[in-house]
Amino acid sequence: MAAPKGGTVRFHFQKNPWDLHICIGSALSLSALMLLLDRGSLLSIVLVSFVPGYLFVAVLFPGIGEIEWVERLALSFGLSVAVDFFVGLLLNLLPSGIHRTTLLAAILTYTVGVGSLAYWRRFQLPVSSRLAAHVNLELISWRKASQLDKVLNATVAGSIVVALAAMTYVALAPRPSVQSTEFAIFGPTGGTSGYPTQLNVSQDGTVILYVVNHENADVNYTVRVDLVGEVLVYNATAGYNETVEANRTTWSWFNFSLQNEANWTRPYDFRIGAVGLWKVQFLLFQDGNLFSFRDELHFYVRVT
Repeated sequence: MAAPKGGTVRFHFQKNPWDLHICIGSALSLSALMLLLDRGSLLSIVLVSFVPGYLFVAVLFPGIGEIEWVERLALSFGLSVAVDFFVGLLLNLLPSGIHRTTLLAAILTYTVGVGSLAYWRRFQLPVSSRLAAHVNLELISWRKASQLDKVLNATVAGSIVVALAAMTYVALAPRPSVQSTEFAIFGPTGGTSGYPTQLNVSQDGTVILYVVNHENADVNYTVRVDLVGEVLVYNATAGYNETVEANRTTWSWFNFSLQNEANWTRPYDFRIGAVGLWKVQFLLFQDGNLFSFRDELHFYVRVT
């Protein structure tokens, strides 16, 4: 790819698709780095903002002269946004949801699959018709360089060293871990939709409770399920109707313990025996403190 000759370094690819090698190799190495460090890095921006679109464009336009390089690069950035959106949308529809591991797995699957297709498309063409790039860098002797050139070159080199040092520090420096608990309710199919919001009297409804411990310690949890009856009352001061709690019934209690990064999933079936607007409320308590809930989730059900 690079051959020095007469003070010139020439970067060229056509016979061998070095651009595809770099895209796929960078995706593999950056993903491995993020999994190893269990965090993102500044370089991961390249993984999601350029590589997916570039590979897609490489499939569409494998030959030289089909589109200009400026158009190819612009399309790469634009299509990367579209690819990232659809990958995130697909993951959101799956029970596993969007997490670092699932996102990296999806990006790597896409990169290897589309990259392989780009390879196949490129090698279907004769060498002279394949996509090519030529970059010639003229090397100036340090002794022959002017004083201004020396200052500028030293400044650029120093900036690169500082930037690399800063990126290395961000990637490797230990950061305080954030303690949290993930609490969610899903529809009966495990997605973020399909909640039973319209039911007949005593008709069965089902949701799925989901808790994940990110507290870096073992935690005892309690989930309380309440049925809250609500009525519409006209607020004369505000000038509009608002919902007011009319009654509350505690339906269920769930007590369980989770180790760090462990999860708890449970289907919850219910029936409502009276017409009206009802709020099904889920309160999450931690370590036996039932006077203050850690988190609250709810959805409304209209019973007819």
